[in-house]
Amino acid sequence: MNKNRTSSLAIVAALSVALLSGCEPPSLSGLLSSESNGQSAGEGTQSTTVEPNNKETARPERASLAETIKEVDGVPTVTNATDLSVVVNKQRALPGDYIPPDLVEPNVPFPFDEKVEKRLLRAEAAQALEELFAKAKTEGMELYAVSGYRSYKTQKSLYETYVRTQGAEHAAAYSAVPGKSEHQTGLAMDVSGYDASTRLEESFAETPEGIWLAANCADFGFVIRYLKGKEDTTGYAYEPWHLRYVGKEMAKEIMAGGLTLEDYFSEAAMAHK
Repeated sequence: MNKNRTSSLAIVAALSVALLSGCEPPSLSGLLSSESNGQSAGEGTQSTTVEPNNKETARPERASLAETIKEVDGVPTVTNATDLSVVVNKQRALPGDYIPPDLVEPNVPFPFDEKVEKRLLRAEAAQALEELFAKAKTEGMELYAVSGYRSYKTQKSLYETYVRTQGAEHAAAYSAVPGKSEHQTGLAMDVSGYDASTRLEESFAETPEGIWLAANCADFGFVIRYLKGKEDTTGYAYEPWHLRYVGKEMAKEIMAGGLTLEDYFSEAAMAHK
C-alpha cells in the first residue's frame, strides 16, 4: 500500500516538474496554452525520477523568410499569411485575395465614431491591445487606437491618394503598395496619445504615451515595427505609432535586441546554420 502511494506521488511530482519546465506562458491562455501543455503532458510520465532542467529554453525553430515565400503571377507572395509571425514588406506580398479569418473590434478608445474596418484586428491581437490599453490607463496614459485592419481595396485607394497629393517618394516612404501593407494582416494598429497634434507624427515618440509604449508594448506581444535607423531594413520611415502583434515571446526578444522582424528572422536563420 505504501509502495503504491509513493509511486503515485512520484508520478504526480514528475508531471508537475515537466509542466513547470515547459515554454513561457503564452499571450492568450485559450489559444496557445493547450499547445504548450500538449508538448509537456507526456514528458516524465514513464519515470519517477526527474532531473532538474537548468538549461535556458532555446528559441523555437521558425521557418526562414526564404521558406515562406513563392512567386505568384510574378509577385513574391507569403505562404504563411495567417501566422502571427508573418513578415510582410515591400518584397513580400500577401495573397491578392487575403482577408484575415478572425477580425473583431477591440474594446478600446478610438478618436472617431464611425464603424469602419480600421477598427478591426485579429482576435488575439485585439485582446492583447485591450490588455495593453488597460495597463496604460492604470499608469496614467491615455491611448487611442487610430488605424488597424486595412483591406487591399482600401490600401490601394490610400496609396494612390498619397502619390497624387504628396508625391511618389513620400508615398514609398510612408505607405505600402496594395497587398504589401502590414495593416492587411489584421495584426497592426496605429496608436496615438492624448495630444492629437502628435498623431501619426514622429514627435509621438517623445510624448509620455510614446515613451511608455516603447518600454511596455512587448509585455503584451507588440513591437514598434518601423524603428528609427532601420529604414534600409524595413523599407519605411520611422513610425513610433505603428504597433505590430507577434506574441509575447518574440516581441520581448525583438524589442530587447532593438531588432526588426527582418533582423529577427535573419538571426534565427544564421543560428540554425
